[in-house]
Amino acid sequence: MASAMYNKMWHQTQEALNSLLDKESQKVIEPQRNQVFIFQTLATFYIKYVQIFRNLENVYDQIVHPQKRILIRKILDGVMGRILELKNEMVELELTEFHYFDDILQDLKLAPQQLDIPIPKYFLKEKLGVIKEREKILAQILADSGLQVPDMKRPVKGVSLEEAVRFIQVAERARQGRLRAMFMKQIFLREYRARHTRELGDKIADVGAAALRIQKVWRGFHQCRKTKRHREKEMVFLGMSPPPMFNDVSATILQAEKVTGLRNEVQMKHEKDYREALVTIKGDLKLIEGPDIKENLQDQIRRWFIECRNLTGTFPDYPDVEEGGSAVIFSNKTPQQVIDDIIANQEDEEKNKRKKKEKKAKKEKDKGKEKKTKEKNKQEEDQGWKMSPSVFLHMMEEGNTVYKDIWKNKDESGNFHQDYDPEMIREENRKELESEIRAQVDELMRQELKNLKLAVNREKELPARTRKQKGGKNEQKGKKGKKEKKGKEKDLTADRSIESLYKELVEERLLIQPLKVNLSDYIGEYSYLGTTLRQVAIEPMPSLLDVRQLIALYGILPLGSATVHEKAPFVKSLLLAGPSGVGKKMLVHAICTETGANLFNLSSANIAGKYPGKSGLQMMLHMVLKVARQLQPSVVWIGDTEKTFYKKVPSAERMMEPKRLKKQLPKILKLLKPNDRILIVGTTHRPFDAELQSFCRVYQKIILVPRPDYASRLVLWRQLIQHNGGVITDALNVSCLAKVTDGFTQGHIVEVIKGVLTDRRVRQQIQKPLVALEFVAALSSMSPVYLEEEDSFKDWYAKTPMGKKRNLALTGGNTGKKRDKGKKKEKKGEREKKKK
Repeated sequence: MASAMYNKMWHQTQEALNSLLDKESQKVIEPQRNQVFIFQTLATFYIKYVQIFRNLENVYDQIVHPQKRILIRKILDGVMGRILELKNEMVELELTEFHYFDDILQDLKLAPQQLDIPIPKYFLKEKLGVIKEREKILAQILADSGLQVPDMKRPVKGVSLEEAVRFIQVAERARQGRLRAMFMKQIFLREYRARHTRELGDKIADVGAAALRIQKVWRGFHQCRKTKRHREKEMVFLGMSPPPMFNDVSATILQAEKVTGLRNEVQMKHEKDYREALVTIKGDLKLIEGPDIKENLQDQIRRWFIECRNLTGTFPDYPDVEEGGSAVIFSNKTPQQVIDDIIANQEDEEKNKRKKKEKKAKKEKDKGKEKKTKEKNKQEEDQGWKMSPSVFLHMMEEGNTVYKDIWKNKDESGNFHQDYDPEMIREENRKELESEIRAQVDELMRQELKNLKLAVNREKELPARTRKQKGGKNEQKGKKGKKEKKGKEKDLTADRSIESLYKELVEERLLIQPLKVNLSDYIGEYSYLGTTLRQVAIEPMPSLLDVRQLIALYGILPLGSATVHEKAPFVKSLLLAGPSGVGKKMLVHAICTETGANLFNLSSANIAGKYPGKSGLQMMLHMVLKVARQLQPSVVWIGDTEKTFYKKVPSAERMMEPKRLKKQLPKILKLLKPNDRILIVGTTHRPFDAELQSFCRVYQKIILVPRPDYASRLVLWRQLIQHNGGVITDALNVSCLAKVTDGFTQGHIVEVIKGVLTDRRVRQQIQKPLVALEFVAALSSMSPVYLEEEDSFKDWYAKTPMGKKRNLALTGGNTGKKRDKGKKKEKKGEREKKKK
């Protein structure tokens, strides 16, 4: 598509965002009580923001104008953050991580696929060079230390001469046996034909009957083929089967991909030109306009000195650098307005002296008012629900106003190549240049003011005021120093470089290379009955697509964007719980692949025997956090995390010390700040073996990963068979396979397909199409996930904090809360009696 088309897409998306911001500003003010209405409002906003996000991501990826891209990026980050805020609101309202929008999607006439969260391509594109360099260094360290990941191909073993002769003999005898069998078959057929002709020799051949029989067979075959063709056309017409060339990549798509690549090259060239222009234009402005700006500022400040002297009788105090210097006085003000401000400040000082006496009397009244305000707040809470304030709405509104002021009606007929606008760069650089020159002028004018005070007034600066200022600064410094002492950690590796720490972690296999897996490779289908089941008070099991969306929202979007991570609801840790083979590790690797994050493996089996003792453990965690912060984004993965929180350590695992990290993990979470793009991800297939309280204290978000349902299994079978070189024909009943494999996980299905579709079997497909029985035979040796195991995961999740809240909300939460409070009081009373 051309640049005009992407500009049009951007304008349409901005219009949609503008109308959505207007609607949201109206809804924020109105308090509501009906929970269903509140959820539908939030869900509608969420879905619309996702649509805007999809369009903006596409536009940002393909638009080539560098100054437009800066604005789109700001709005894109704002939309991402707002989606996360709305998700958080829905979680707090419904007390569940999974939400279903079937009815709302139907009203908005949208397909479920349009609700899928896209992964912005700039996460990887903008740091592609850094990622490639890091991969080279990691591969080099692994190769040098002999820890290179082995290839999937089997190594070729050497064979002795005797064994080689024996293999040749076996193969030759087998070949001779096959030839002998073929000769015997030919002899048998020859004898059979001779005997048959002898038996029929007396009968006279009827030519007409023979012709009739041939005709009958041919017509039947011809009609069957014709009927089959008609049936295939009808199924394609009805949309029940794909068209003949459905799986083939069309020439149009190939051309579009080629154009996309060319646009990316143009984008990089324009970005480079824009950065060079920023430097050159700023230099030109400094030479041409710099002296005039400096002279105007000096004249303005001198006039302020004289006016203050005439009005107050003394020269004013010059604002400090921390306060902003002269910019505080003259920000968007004329000299006359500055004079009026001086007079107003004098009057305010006199009023403040009077008010100090009145404040003491008001303090007692304020205490009574505080109680009233608390009662009012309670009444407001009873009135209804209000949407919590958003950090990202202001960012989006700012971006929207800039779009309206500059880009909405801008004539770009002369800018066909979409290069940068030099006039806009000049306006931006003028402000920067003025602030730089103002800092220099402030230093000169402070000295000039000091000289004026000495020469004209024959007086020094007021000592009392300076003392107060000095004392205030010292107090502030002291407070800051205390905070810094508390916040700072001891750097145990101050004498070592990041490169050496990185190398050590790789050699100890604490920092591993993530597998190249995209989130889109986690195949699943949307749950179409979620809303219907909840209306009948049945809690549905989440689908694989729901899990994939949560990983994108909680893991990938915050790690990919620093702005979103700092301001969005802060998720420090994530737990993926589910049976073996449902793709938990794959999701961890997908987070790293999509964001270009480092992967640290702190599983109990991996850290066993490494860095022994308390000091060794402290050093290991310090190194991991230091490297993770320096090379963020980073993911800290704890596999089989239930072992870290064992209720009782099995005797076979006591030597491994699986509970080493139990006390350290809460401390690590406290150290993580919004600036640190570090995510702790735990995976477990037996969460019920862990202490629930400490488990839930560490993991902020718990995601239950289920076994695939029928729809997901159908999609899995189709895509995985085709991905491994299989061809789906009418002979292969994929629906039957999806039905038969109820209870089997994705891991089972992948293993079966790889076992059946060998290179030899793929080559034989033309003569011998694939049949469902081939896959069923391979499945017979595997054990599925039974309903009892799935129910045990449901029961465990119901005991987690989120699960308890959800159950209380469904069964009438107020009564439950009152009972709990009563029980707690009774227990406290019993304890007090025992103590007495």
